Amino acid sequence: MSHADSLSNHPISPPSSSNADYFLGFYRFPTLHNDRIVFTAEGDLWSVGLNGGLARRLTTHHGVELHAAISPDGQRIAFSAEYEGTLDVYSMPFTGGLPSRHTHDGEGNCVVGWTPDGKILYCTSHYSTLPNAQLATIHPDTGEVQVLPLHQASDGCLTPDGDTLFFTRLAFQGSHTKRYQGGTAQNIWKYVFGQPEAVSLTSDYPGTSKAPMWWNGQVYFASDRDGTMNLWSMDADGGHLVQHTFHKGWDVQSPALHNGRIVYQLGADLHVYTIDTATHQQLDIFLTSDFEQARERWVKEPMEFLTSAHLSPKGDRLALTAR
Repeated sequence: MSHADSLSNHPISPPSSSNADYFLGFYRFPTLHNDRIVFTAEGDLWSVGLNGGLARRLTTHHGVELHAAISPDGQRIAFSAEYEGTLDVYSMPFTGGLPSRHTHDGEGNCVVGWTPDGKILYCTSHYSTLPNAQLATIHPDTGEVQVLPLHQASDGCLTPDGDTLFFTRLAFQGSHTKRYQGGTAQNIWKYVFGQPEAVSLTSDYPGTSKAPMWWNGQVYFASDRDGTMNLWSMDADGGHLVQHTFHKGWDVQSPALHNGRIVYQLGADLHVYTIDTATHQQLDIFLTSDFEQARERWVKEPMEFLTSAHLSPKGDRLALTAR
């Protein structure tokens, strides 16, 4: 049963017996490699098995870690983090460990994925002017950066031979308006390296098509063509459109594909869609932690957090909000 409508910190009992308390979380930005899933909850990265269960925390910093992507060999996790104040690109061993910083741009760099030859693919505005975003790669060992030859590109994936990029031209426009069809609606394009121009694959639909993923000659992506963001696929030229999930209400968010499976966020939960069997499964994921951020603490100077003040009609009382 989904917990998207009733998030709480009440302990629940997972299938296995234990004296520990387990909690539901809000699971975002998932990625997967073979039988392991990495996702963000409580601003940290966690790892869990393909069938859900008890998750293991990978990071503990007070800043947020998100947009994780696992390297093709399954050895490292690239992600965006706020360790030094700005959102930059980092990576760490797949099993956890000390993160390594790869960018120093201060531009809100977001990890998109990996190239087939082991470079981190990320989105940045460091080499462009607002509101444009571009895709770049960085070698995790040498630090060599290469900006892809596209004026606008915000996310994407490469074919296994590295010759073709399927990408979303525009970045998320900042509004969660349902069925948005404005001028900055995201659409999917195809670029063959060495060709003079990229070509649009989803211009037949004025709404959103985003998050392209490549598997066995097909491009899988998220689109709200039926009124809710669901998983769709098309061939490499934009034809033979097929809808794969049929969720209503909650949108499919942050899908990631590996080895014929797509993990995605739906509400507060994670689902896994298996392409061969055309089935999806909601994962029961449990968190265990000391939840330090939930402990009581004294606020010595509440006026430093003042957000609003309202005087009563008679002028004899004052209502203050500090958070």
